[in-house]
Amino acid sequence: MTVLVTGATGNTGRHVVSELVRRGQRVRALTRDPARAGLPAGVELVEGTHTAPATLTDALRGVTRLHITVTAGLADVGAELVDRAVRAGVRRMTVVWGGYVGPTEQAVADSGAEWTRLEPQEFMSNTLTWVDSIRTEGVVREPHDLPGAVVHEADIGAVAATALVEDGHSGRAYTLTGSEVFTPRQRIAVLAAALGRDIRFVELTHDQAVERLLAQGVTRADAEYVVGWHADPPPEASRVVDTVERVTGRPARTFAQWVDEHVDRFR
Repeated sequence: MTVLVTGATGNTGRHVVSELVRRGQRVRALTRDPARAGLPAGVELVEGTHTAPATLTDALRGVTRLHITVTAGLADVGAELVDRAVRAGVRRMTVVWGGYVGPTEQAVADSGAEWTRLEPQEFMSNTLTWVDSIRTEGVVREPHDLPGAVVHEADIGAVAATALVEDGHSGRAYTLTGSEVFTPRQRIAVLAAALGRDIRFVELTHDQAVERLLAQGVTRADAEYVVGWHADPPPEASRVVDTVERVTGRPARTFAQWVDEHVDRFR
């Protein structure tokens, strides 16, 4: 069995790869820059991107299981990616959604292959967007201070790997959360304690938050969606569910664990 992981060097993809390797699986990793991938030894690196499915004939050859992370640029070609995968012999897929059931997610569900959709609400790794302002100013700027059950990206990877390797997960849509609910201020407090210094929280207006994303190259539609989601998140975003433990057999990682792994980046 060969598993192809798309987005293999991304926030979640590299954790899918690592967990599959830990389980002794044969892994093929799709990445734009194999020389800088930094993935475990034994992984087969293939240059490419899932947003150009017509170029993936060789990458899909011999693959029976596929992991997809929905990213920008995939909406228009996701159905083609799924179709090419099925015609190449893929019989099981996992897909990390893009926040809603869009064209790629629907194509996976309609593919005829076994599928599992992973629905994380908010990643702990989003905290890394605070690195620069914490390091230079000791400040975090966000538009809202609402609670969220943020999930460790390694737990997303672990659930994906389990669904790819083990039976019993087909046709499931799994909401993924951490084991705790934190507001941004509370996450800041955990970071501040780990760093041993104060960090201030500055609340942005809606317009300020949108303009910040626009300055980073995000489209206005996407910026409005992101800021709007944080202003009025779905109920699932602030409710702990035990999916990670039920699927993997161990509790979800805590935010304190995530901070221990990444604290040096904030110094």
